[in-house]
Amino acid sequence: MRQININDAVGQVLCHDITQIIKGETKDVVFKKGHVIKKEDIPVFLSVGKEHIYVWEKQEGILHENEAAEILYEVCKNNYMKPTPVKEGKIELVADIDGLFKLDTKRLYEINSLGEMMIATRHGNTPVKKGDKLAGTRIIPLVIEEYKMERVQEIGAGQPIMEILPFKHKRVGIVTTGSEVFHGRIKDTFGPVIIDKFSEFDTEILGQTIVDDEKEDIAQAVLSYIEKGADIVVCTGGMSVDPDDCTPGAIKSTGAEIITYGAPVLPGAMLLVAYYDYNGKKVPVLGLPGCVMYAKRTIFDLILPRIMADEKINKSDIDKLGQGGLCLNCDVCTYPNCGFGKGN
Repeated sequence: MRQININDAVGQVLCHDITQIIKGETKDVVFKKGHVIKKEDIPVFLSVGKEHIYVWEKQEGILHENEAAEILYEVCKNNYMKPTPVKEGKIELVADIDGLFKLDTKRLYEINSLGEMMIATRHGNTPVKKGDKLAGTRIIPLVIEEYKMERVQEIGAGQPIMEILPFKHKRVGIVTTGSEVFHGRIKDTFGPVIIDKFSEFDTEILGQTIVDDEKEDIAQAVLSYIEKGADIVVCTGGMSVDPDDCTPGAIKSTGAEIITYGAPVLPGAMLLVAYYDYNGKKVPVLGLPGCVMYAKRTIFDLILPRIMADEKINKSDIDKLGQGGLCLNCDVCTYPNCGFGKGN
């Protein structure tokens, strides 16, 4: 480091904190170590008696923490997200819309394994709202060798490691099965729960059809909603392995492709995910287990945001939910700010 006149310091990197003390008013840091000095900063330095300051010597092949944070930000950034101003060598990314946050965990690990740098993120496959913090980036030391940051850029390879998939407007059909509900012996309590879940997103409920336990009636109700333009059809009731529970068989009989019947998640093990091809459009058809009716959070909460973002659910997506797939039924539910559904 070297001492220079403050009037010659624009663009230089400050080597130490600068504190302003006004008796009875303030004692605070006005510029922190590592700050890149700007023209408009000069009057402030003079006001605290700093006509000369110590700055870092700029060396070829060495990057300041602010420059390095910009590189880390560049490999993260994507559509629908914006940065915060660089502060203390750190840049954070913030969601610009409501959507599904996606993360390339493999490349995130590669970058964090390089050492002397970090990208900290929220979990992938989680819903975010506009203004939510997504990630923070910085290097650990004040300066870093340029070749190390070039390695980061190689890992990035021009493809951001983060993405937000915007939620889409969806038309929803609900099919409720069960002779006890169909004949009015008991009141349906499943439909209101499903409608409430969908109210968290931009959806239009086309209706709720209550049918008995006949496979043909269930299948016809599903197909009827698809023909009316439903983007999602949700079936409730009749999802267990009991011989008289016909909903899985009814969904299959429509010609829909069954992706999975079963999930390594509690509550939610009896989930069915299928897709019906309607004039080239893949319409998700879900068979929801009974736990969705009474449990605070279930498998439905884990997959619904992904479906609302038009992400095709594969069996491997469901299989990966096993780690973190056990809801602990906390007295005070803090989902999604908990470990439920968040494996590697």
